[in-house]
Amino acid sequence: MNIALIAHDKKKTDLIQFVTAYKSIFEKHSLFATGTTGLKIQDATSLPITRFQSGPLGGDQEIGAMIAKNNMDMVIFFRDPLTAQPHEPDVSALIRLCDVYAVPLATNMGTAEILVRSLEQGDLEWRNLVRGKEGD
Repeated sequence: MNIALIAHDKKKTDLIQFVTAYKSIFEKHSLFATGTTGLKIQDATSLPITRFQSGPLGGDQEIGAMIAKNNMDMVIFFRDPLTAQPHEPDVSALIRLCDVYAVPLATNMGTAEILVRSLEQGDLEWRNLVRGKEGD
């Protein structure tokens, strides 16, 4: 499965810790991330990650394009709800695309843990049917 990893600045450490904790699950999938977040996760875990631009420079939109083309299966986006983001319209568009294309989206650690454990158990295999694939 293709999984996007995104985090606002104040949440990057949380996402790194999360991916590290579930590395054995993530290493079985293709990972994508916005610029700095991807680099920090890659440095901490040695997992291969396809990196896009940083969020404010268009990375959120690049991931959104993958969603619109049905090439993304899950998005884990640790948002900082207490800090105004200069690219908030891009964030809203990304969330809207997840809703439009029925892509599972976690915006906090609790929901992300449920999605990753479901992924581990095979509960998200329906995404492969949506994408017309036999497995990834």
